[in-house]
Amino acid sequence: MIYDFDKLEDRRDSDSIKWNLYDEDVLPMWVADMDFRSPEPVIRVLRERVEHGVFGYPGSVVDPPVRQLIVERMASLYDWHILPEDLVFLPGVVTGFNLACHAFASARGGLLIQTPVYPPIVEAAERTGCSSQQMQLTRVKDGSYEVDWELFESSIIRETRLFILNNPHNPVGKVFRREELARVAEICLQNGIVICSDEIHSDLIFEGHHHIPIASLDAEVADTTITLIAPSKTYNLAGLQCSMAIIQNAELREQYLNAKKGLVGWVNLMGFTAGHAAYKYGGEWLTQLLKYLQENRDFLFEFVENDLPGISMCKPGGTYLAWLDCRNASLAENPHQFFLNKAKVAMNDGLTFGEGGEGFVRLNFGCPRSVLLESLKRMKNALTLNPG
Repeated sequence: MIYDFDKLEDRRDSDSIKWNLYDEDVLPMWVADMDFRSPEPVIRVLRERVEHGVFGYPGSVVDPPVRQLIVERMASLYDWHILPEDLVFLPGVVTGFNLACHAFASARGGLLIQTPVYPPIVEAAERTGCSSQQMQLTRVKDGSYEVDWELFESSIIRETRLFILNNPHNPVGKVFRREELARVAEICLQNGIVICSDEIHSDLIFEGHHHIPIASLDAEVADTTITLIAPSKTYNLAGLQCSMAIIQNAELREQYLNAKKGLVGWVNLMGFTAGHAAYKYGGEWLTQLLKYLQENRDFLFEFVENDLPGISMCKPGGTYLAWLDCRNASLAENPHQFFLNKAKVAMNDGLTFGEGGEGFVRLNFGCPRSVLLESLKRMKNALTLNPG
């Protein structure tokens, strides 16, 4: 089946926060929510489930075929061999890393993160009562980001108990290399730090890059790692809330489950149904999606380079998010506010991503190319008519 990613779906009347947060004359290029219709097999399976008409308690906690499907997926994609019992089903990845904070860092412990990073990760320490240790990723000349290993180690204090790794990294699009992951794991093991690896964008990887789950490096690393995955970003199912934690150490898994304290329930029945169908039948759709997203990324890169003076970006290796550096555009105001007010284009404010985010905006290119082009034209006109 050929999927039409150029088709613009009307989302104004679909209870979409992306399209309804701002006025109707604003193009929403912000939250990580694609504007593409989900895979047809997923929609078909959801219809069939609705037609059944009975919506009792879901069986995701004990359903062996679903667990086996994910086990086989990890083996096929990453040569990573997990067991069905390693899986913990959750209503969201944000829930997943906040649970990790409660389990391993909240009782006078510390949380280490790398900024700029996804805002809920920035907020996790405060929300869960941890102390916050932060290190800033180093932006190099070509706009890509690297880890300053001396800074990484010096950011660890005696109380640091948990490190949240974001790979692929949101917002900078970095896909960590094997040697980088090995160094992260080595430092965390030396310091007795549990790794919580948010890998929600792991299916969205472009040519020339390869995702490696940090827990797949070796048994010792797996023994101290919680890996969070989900079909939500990949198949545009975020509103249905279905995700999984993979925890191979039974004691670590028990401690993690105990942190739920009766406050975190099971996965929504329809989310579970959709996630299962996406993993089982969504391969063809995903292959076509990745090609379209890569073309969008390259189109965006060329436009920024040629038509948006003072703005630059590095091509992300993964995700459908671009991290635009506006610091040389001589804007009279915060770039998020500038483009919202002058171009009627809504992006995410870099300030919300923590240290290193000032002067940046995050743009979502998971949309029909016509929408991407219109947003870029508006930005170009705003820069032309409102020079710094």
